[in-house]
Amino acid sequence: MAEIIQRDGAWTFDGTTVRITPGLHRSVPLFRQTYGEIAVPLEAVAGIVYEPERKRGRLRLRLREGADPLLQATGGRLPDRADPYRLVVDLDASGVAEYVAEEIRHALLLDQVPKEPAKAYLVPGPPVPVSVRSSDGTVSFDGTQVRIDWADSADRVKRATGPRVINMGDVVRVEWLPNTGHEDGLLRFVTRETVFAKLPPEKDPYALDLWGSARRDLLTALVATAVTARLPHPSSRTGDGRDQDADGHPDRHPDRHQDRHQDGHRDRSACAAVAPSPRSDHHDVLLRRLRELGELHRDGVLTDEEFARTKAVVLRGF
Repeated sequence: MAEIIQRDGAWTFDGTTVRITPGLHRSVPLFRQTYGEIAVPLEAVAGIVYEPERKRGRLRLRLREGADPLLQATGGRLPDRADPYRLVVDLDASGVAEYVAEEIRHALLLDQVPKEPAKAYLVPGPPVPVSVRSSDGTVSFDGTQVRIDWADSADRVKRATGPRVINMGDVVRVEWLPNTGHEDGLLRFVTRETVFAKLPPEKDPYALDLWGSARRDLLTALVATAVTARLPHPSSRTGDGRDQDADGHPDRHPDRHQDRHQDGHRDRSACAAVAPSPRSDHHDVLLRRLRELGELHRDGVLTDEEFARTKAVVLRGF
């Protein structure tokens, strides 16, 4: 058993699992305290390193690509302090940190853990139900449905549409960007119906615009991770693994890859089977969105200027 306990948290390795427990000190970010303990199986680990510095050192655990839904959902955008796979180590504990790192490296060699991307999530996501209050509204997820209840500070277009309920079967992917305090963030649920829409997050009824407390808005990554953990793994999205890079991180332009083909010698029917593009479905979605906007305009929810601007955004998206 190898163990290190610091104010920042505790890491314990029993030969098969790295158990990461966040510290309770006020310096530990709210996100890590809320996310709680993480049990990382050895097969999910790609490596570990101890980085000594002048005043303190850091242990960093590297996971295999595709092994953790948290890293998949956040796409490497978590602030460094909120990263659960980073442990701040006091200088007097540097020897213990190096021992823990060496024990994990030794086990990786003995078990011959592969370094290539994982074919399934090996680390569990946060338990459900999970609910987070953000600057734009409250988002909840019970394992089967996502519900967004808009705050009074949300854009009136969103409030006019009422609470948004999204079934998991309709979700294509989750897009998440943190609120840094300097730039707004977002949490967007891309569905089969909205996959070609390009509404800005402040107007998109399927997105939370994160502009308030960066500390609290960061908790929306909990919901993003819980939903991502229940979506098909990126490695299974295509039969032969093409477009892997695009699926590995949230893509703001999913239509870029819709009709791309690796093999230029396929016949027209084969191309259609690989990347169908049902124009009639797109047309129906477009008409539905325009009707919704028209109703909001007639009811006085949208001004003439807001209606024209939002309509133009929707048309560009299609």
